Amino acid sequence: MDKISKAIKKLSPKERRQTKELLLKIESEDFAGLDLKKLKDQKDIFRVRRGDLRIIFNRKNGVVTILTIERRSEDTYKKF
Repeated sequence: MDKISKAIKKLSPKERRQTKELLLKIESEDFAGLDLKKLKDQKDIFRVRRGDLRIIFNRKNGVVTILTIERRSEDTYKKF
């Protein structure tokens, strides 16, 4: 099981549903209505925020790759 699936399993049913909706929007590149922000000093890494959840993804040459799904903490963005 990959890291993304494990992160989704740890969420509550409501958060899981919201996260899956966000992932579908991100994959279809429908960013309208999302709290989307490019990470500082990163060329093509973005984050979407929903409450205290963060979905960090890479968008390069039209290909979207989900890097992580985490709750906000002091270490959330240090890996990128």
